[in-house]
Amino acid sequence: MTANQPPQTVHYATVTWDQLHRDARLLAATLMQKHGPFRGIVAITRGGLIPAAILGREMGCRLIESVSVISYAGEEGTQHEPKVVKPPVAAGDGEGFLIVDDLVDSGVTARIVRELLPKAVFACLYAKPEGKPFTDHYVTEVAQDTWVLFPWDTAPLFVPPLVRSEGE
Repeated sequence: MTANQPPQTVHYATVTWDQLHRDARLLAATLMQKHGPFRGIVAITRGGLIPAAILGREMGCRLIESVSVISYAGEEGTQHEPKVVKPPVAAGDGEGFLIVDDLVDSGVTARIVRELLPKAVFACLYAKPEGKPFTDHYVTEVAQDTWVLFPWDTAPLFVPPLVRSEGE
């Protein structure tokens, strides 16, 4: 950062387990109405694993495959050249399959998976503007500058009452 640039503000959106489950059920209802039954689901690891399990339950789909694309490194989330480390072998060209992720952000991972499975339907719970063109269905749009905190990324933490800090 140079001296002339103000610090970048990071916005956060916290998704609870209840909200995630509600959103997954809404997505399942839309998918069932628009596409009928799927032969299988391809979960994009790791974020798509839990949504895929919920969607599989709601839609009665038991075949769940996974695909792993690494494009971020470290806790700071530095973007690197994406690399497929586990292809979705059971899904063929994607015919009859649903690709699931928690969030489509820049669209880098989604683009790669769509190239692997060109005949699949792509769905995610949350979509940022840059990633929206790569998904067929999503539940909620999130601003591009928002960091989404999923329940598997967070832990409950005690926060002392404000009155304690005033009296000290």
